[in-house]
Amino acid sequence: MTAPSAATPSPDREAWLAKARTLSEALPYMRRYTGKTIVVKYGGHAMGDEHLAVQFANDIMLMKQVGIHPIVVHGGGPQIGRMLERLKIKSEFVDGLRITDRETMEVAEMVLSGSINKQIVALINDAGGDAIGLSGKDDDLIEARKVTRTKRDPDSNIERVVDLGFVGDPFRINPGILEKLRQADLIPVIAPIGIGEDGQTYNINADTAAGAIAAAVKATRLLLLTDVAGFLDKDKNLVPALSVDGAKRAIADGTATGGMIPKLETCIETVENGVDGAVILDGRVPHAILLELFTEGGAGTLIGKK
Repeated sequence: MTAPSAATPSPDREAWLAKARTLSEALPYMRRYTGKTIVVKYGGHAMGDEHLAVQFANDIMLMKQVGIHPIVVHGGGPQIGRMLERLKIKSEFVDGLRITDRETMEVAEMVLSGSINKQIVALINDAGGDAIGLSGKDDDLIEARKVTRTKRDPDSNIERVVDLGFVGDPFRINPGILEKLRQADLIPVIAPIGIGEDGQTYNINADTAAGAIAAAVKATRLLLLTDVAGFLDKDKNLVPALSVDGAKRAIADGTATGGMIPKLETCIETVENGVDGAVILDGRVPHAILLELFTEGGAGTLIGKK
């Protein structure tokens, strides 16, 4: 039996050639991001799917191997919700933010800084990386201030202030510890827990925390992994790119609705604070991060200055 000739490549050879072409096409993008910092917010469906979680860890490790400095900021709302149910602690939401009393705050910190954070660190380390888990409280990484919201009564049309408890917004990021970890070639995995000026612990929205950290470390990209393909226009088609002004118009004219509004707002603020671009992409797509960074078409919606 004769071996297949170069003119009639075998199926295996075709697969190898396809992989070689993929690597060749990705090389310019790898060069573009070498030495750059990219902040990845990890959450949603991808975090709850074991197979996707392993792929995510491998992708973070690959980024590190090609010279990128990834920083992972993770959420954990569903996991917190399940733990509160197990402990029979009631939980309410206002505009997507969980009202967090002292008891709920203790559970949130336990879940975010404990089990979830350590699971992600372990997955990245199993992939061959050197990851280290942090809370925003470590070295005062995320200093937070209490968040308040107003809600309009539908009957009286009177606005009232809603006390969300220990929910915070980052107002100062201390990037010193992240720079030390970068110099040590370690991958930070950060739980979005902040510390107030009075020493109080605050639960912070992971998207907001990731955006603030991206701006503070002068990241090239912020990647927000979500449960949707990206920003969709009024005909439900994916919009591959938006300017900051375009994103503001999409919010103002009602094209952006529901949970997409705060994501766009985070992207707008992050870009206005100096990050080159922020991307909303679907974490349910295998290797979504690599598709976004290393292919021409990307994988989600890029919000940039222009």
